[in-house]
Amino acid sequence: MTRVVAPSRLHFGLLGLPAESRERWPGVDGAPGLPIRHFGGVGLMVERPGLAVTVEGAPAWSASGPLAPRALEFARQAVESLPARERRPFHISMETAPEEHTGLGVGTQLGLAVAKAIAVECGHADWPAAELAVRIGRGERSAIGVHGFERGGLIVEGGKLPGETISPLVGRYDLPASWSVLVFTPDAASEWHGGRERLAFARLGHLGPAPGETDALCRLVLTGMLPALASADSQGFGEAVYEFNARVGDAFAPAQGGRYASPAVAACVARLRALGVTGVGQSSWGPTVFALIRREEAEAILKHVSDVPAVLAGVSAGATVS
Repeated sequence: MTRVVAPSRLHFGLLGLPAESRERWPGVDGAPGLPIRHFGGVGLMVERPGLAVTVEGAPAWSASGPLAPRALEFARQAVESLPARERRPFHISMETAPEEHTGLGVGTQLGLAVAKAIAVECGHADWPAAELAVRIGRGERSAIGVHGFERGGLIVEGGKLPGETISPLVGRYDLPASWSVLVFTPDAASEWHGGRERLAFARLGHLGPAPGETDALCRLVLTGMLPALASADSQGFGEAVYEFNARVGDAFAPAQGGRYASPAVAACVARLRALGVTGVGQSSWGPTVFALIRREEAEAILKHVSDVPAVLAGVSAGATVS
């Protein structure tokens, strides 16, 4: 029997959208420049709301608990990727899991947790998250959840070149122990997943990446977030995250109808900013809203935004296996 506890993923935004019309950035002296990497981005792994799953060998396939059908689908996919002599049925017991399609990367964390447990059960405990992701078909666009499952912390990934299966990890960073995160869930449904999400990316891909916008996002990461993090400047880090997330939201406005996915999300962000919280934004397609804070600020903030469900989430060090 193997138990895996996995974190949730907050996605601050992508560095660039895929380009249908161009393969390279403009270079110097009129020559073609670097090849365009698709997607890339920045995100943070948090302990709550996380998920926990237990996997054990069984006479026949079965699953129980929240998201059991999806967990069973991932388990079958993971086993099918194994050599024929190692394939066998399992029982998957889901103890806890957040709701899917809320901007927390639940699909990837669920798939990797189940695949990791099965790999351990079958003698492949050393398989890295990137290997597991390929076996279950995750990491199609962002790889923050893939690298974050294994390593936790703040993740920066560089985006994929044509032919690459998983975006490479550029950097992984710890946040100061005194920093924490509030994860809010405004009352707003999200339908940005599956086929609708693919159509949105296809529509945005017709526009191609804007060199100036990608340059600005890279600047915010390299000269904004990371130096502020290195000097434990929570205000500076928060402002860089907010601007990064807002710029990404503006790029996605043609698909989602505005900077944020709904009026409820926009209102939640505005209220938190009015309280003086700098690092606020929408995770992925929402409706999850994150607020990067100092731990001692949590009680006062929650008192002023008590009508929106929220949890205080510590930064995760990655999934655990037992």
